[in-house]
Amino acid sequence: MKISSTLTFVFIFLSTSMVQAQRIDRVEPPFWWTGMKNQKLQLMLYGEDIIGLKPQISGKGLVLKATHQLTNNNYLFIDLEIGFEAEPGIYEIQLLENAEIKISFQYELRKREKESAERGGFNNSDLIYLITPDRFINGNPENDEAPGLKEGKNRSLEYGRHGGDIQGIVDHLDYFKDMGFTAIWLNPVLENDQPQWSYHGYATTDYYKVDPRFGSNEEYVELANKANQMGIKLIMDMIVNHCGSEHWWMQDPPSDDWINYYGKPYQETNHRKISLFDPYTAPTDRKEMVEGWFVPTMPDLNQRNPFMATYLIQNSIWWIEYAKLAGIRQDTYSYAFREFLTNWTCAIMNEYPNFNIVGEEWVMDKTIISYWQRGKINHDGYTSCLPSLMDFPMNSNLHQALREDEAWGQGLVKLYENIGNDYLYPDPNNLVIFPDNHDMSRVFTQLNEDYDLFKMAITYIMTMRGIPQLYYGTEILMSNKGTESHGIIRSDFPGGWEGDAVNAFTGADLTDQQKEAQQFIKKLANWRKDKKSIQQGHLMHYIPKDGVYVYFRYLDHEKIMVVLNKNKEAFNLDLRRFQSSIGNTTSATEIISDKKMNLGDSLSLDPRSALILQLTSTGS
Repeated sequence: MKISSTLTFVFIFLSTSMVQAQRIDRVEPPFWWTGMKNQKLQLMLYGEDIIGLKPQISGKGLVLKATHQLTNNNYLFIDLEIGFEAEPGIYEIQLLENAEIKISFQYELRKREKESAERGGFNNSDLIYLITPDRFINGNPENDEAPGLKEGKNRSLEYGRHGGDIQGIVDHLDYFKDMGFTAIWLNPVLENDQPQWSYHGYATTDYYKVDPRFGSNEEYVELANKANQMGIKLIMDMIVNHCGSEHWWMQDPPSDDWINYYGKPYQETNHRKISLFDPYTAPTDRKEMVEGWFVPTMPDLNQRNPFMATYLIQNSIWWIEYAKLAGIRQDTYSYAFREFLTNWTCAIMNEYPNFNIVGEEWVMDKTIISYWQRGKINHDGYTSCLPSLMDFPMNSNLHQALREDEAWGQGLVKLYENIGNDYLYPDPNNLVIFPDNHDMSRVFTQLNEDYDLFKMAITYIMTMRGIPQLYYGTEILMSNKGTESHGIIRSDFPGGWEGDAVNAFTGADLTDQQKEAQQFIKKLANWRKDKKSIQQGHLMHYIPKDGVYVYFRYLDHEKIMVVLNKNKEAFNLDLRRFQSSIGNTTSATEIISDKKMNLGDSLSLDPRSALILQLTSTGS
């Protein structure tokens, strides 16, 4: 019998005499795999008054190791070991009372694909496209409403559900490929059965089920498969810090310590991340930081509870294996308990050594961000297996550097000094860099809708060290001028809904400037695909002078020179200062215009411009 992956429980098979008796409502994870490096598996069973039942298992290679009973009579936790001799197939698990079978159900072990453990994660060769699914494309209007779920479609509401879905993304994979994007990161797609504001996905109500208004588990897997076939990687947005207030277990948790501050007066996190490292901090402040809730609708999960910790670790591995993921973006990274974060990252990276995980640590202090990266030697001995983090300091400095007038300590020098502090990171090349994302104003808005500055920002992100990420609509200058409403920041992508007058896929009714921006990013993105010097090369930069910042990316005989000119007038750049980097090269090709240029003693720069020069190789 094949068990549907859309269900968060397995089918229950009761003995004839017990049809009206006890039953199991949920078994999580709903299925697992043979051939995993970690042979341990813990099942969470949920059903009325099952706490006293004793499990037994029949089948070769699947061994019952222990049973755990918490304080809630409606839960059982079963520890299993999946031996190397275990075969894929259906195994019967029986729950007994005084040697009498009360419940019998079947559990599936699937065969792990041979190459699964060695899957590659997203890396420096990639350009990530971030999508808010509800606001991108409505590919299947029939799933706009889902029976039994609390919130329906209302496209007129800024914070309402608009109807975008997985099918729409599947249908437009060719757009990503044509534009040059090689990885897609979707804001969370798991069920968010909240009464309102459920569109963003960050209040999970079922960790094993795609929200039906986005599609199904099968459609998500289809997206991964078709994307992989086109050379596009899939990154899943996960949240281990909190769930949604309407999560099914909130009315009946396994134990009183499943949720922090459960049944107590509401306590919000203080968001003071420095309290995690401050040697003088009061313990109550640190506790408030990691145990406090984000908002009343997002209960804080207690990862110190070992069953919760195991649940979350297994859930992440389940989705990696099931959906063939190439990466995870972990939301609100430092709000979870440090020891759990080590266990979580290490468990995943041990199972998938070439995988990648990027953590969101929204601070401007590089010392805090670097604390979490794998390989960092910390003052308190803390170790991490987290490969990547979002580079928020670069993001902030980029906006400031381009907006500010040039002066000592401000303007382009902020870009120079920010990169100059990379010695703090164990692996700065594995940081994700970005001009904006779903939680902040659009980059075009932050740069006062100045198109010249916009092109400088994109040029910088696409040629600097790290893994670049762009937010959907950046390529057509989407903005949120006059408001900081997240509902407006995450506006619908034009052309994603039937009847849209403006269509970013066909170019219909886009302004000339929008079309130019789209082609600018497309050309730069596709050019970057083949440039090892940009993806993994060395970086040499020069202190900005007279409103001009110059840096070089190089590897073997490939060398790129990037020039950012903020001056409002044409500027004659003296190239003799960069002779050690230019070497004997006397000519170059400008990437966007395809113009051939001679490199003598000086270079004429257009006002407020960005140049990407591929230097002609001299051989050795």
